[in-house]
Amino acid sequence: MGDVLAGIHATWEFDTDSVLIRFERGIRTPKLFQSLRERRIPYAALSSVTLTPGKRGTVVLRAVPRAGADPLVEAASGQLKEGCDPYRLVLPAEREVLAEYYADELRALLDPASGESADRFLVAAPEAPMNFKAYDGRASFDGERISFRWSWTGASSAKWKAGDQTFRVSELAGIVWRSPEALDGYLRLVPRAAAPVDHRTGGSLGDLHGPGGSGDADHGTPVGVPAEPPSATADQDPAAVLFGLGYGPVHESLPFAAAVLESVRRTHAPAASAPVLVNAGRRDPADIAERIHHLGELHRAGLVTDAEYSAKKAQLLAEL
Repeated sequence: MGDVLAGIHATWEFDTDSVLIRFERGIRTPKLFQSLRERRIPYAALSSVTLTPGKRGTVVLRAVPRAGADPLVEAASGQLKEGCDPYRLVLPAEREVLAEYYADELRALLDPASGESADRFLVAAPEAPMNFKAYDGRASFDGERISFRWSWTGASSAKWKAGDQTFRVSELAGIVWRSPEALDGYLRLVPRAAAPVDHRTGGSLGDLHGPGGSGDADHGTPVGVPAEPPSATADQDPAAVLFGLGYGPVHESLPFAAAVLESVRRTHAPAASAPVLVNAGRRDPADIAERIHHLGELHRAGLVTDAEYSAKKAQLLAEL
């Protein structure tokens, strides 16, 4: 598309095969957005697009990711609060017509398989090295190894006896991230020996995703897949670090979990084939005509400049 849509806390820049989401920096911007900075989302990673009324005179454009396409979403497993959803773009209500136009444009670019789960991650994970301070220790990840260094003020005697821990990505089936905004938040590494491994994904869904997601919101167990393997509680498990007030906040621990999860999947998954470009063929002439008409309405309403109107109209005509 080559267009830019600026909203509250973020700007979406549309390219031919993806949308680049740039998050603003500021005191009102959620810390998770500031930590992520920007994310490139291939259209192939999306399942649908919605436009709904928001709060206090706003509308919300949301690109819904496919299951299994984004390591951040997979690690969060449904535990993110609405305001921290990186796929939401909040706009003033007076821009609803423009938002509807872009929603239609995005829907036209969705992959024919958008309703199916992705067989590999299509969105890049946050990059290592990474680290954060947990309640009972410090966690670090260099891209190949995850290390836990226990704190004498918070670690249990069981963890002290076990000593500081280092785990190679190749030794893991996945991770379980329970939000620090819950009463018993933690990050737990799941060793391959402790869980049945699906060699296509690098671990069972229950092991990899942890609480929430598509499962039971009250109990945190995904439907139809094994629950987290039985083991010691997180405060006694040397493969886990505890969160708490001010320790392991979402904007630090979730990107960390996503980076580890992506590395685990990439280590154990077979070589992925090159992505196939979608919508590379010609589009329906009736659809093109409708979009040009809609574009003209935006131009007459002053929501699109003369230059933007001419460029976009030429682009649409070229697709005939």
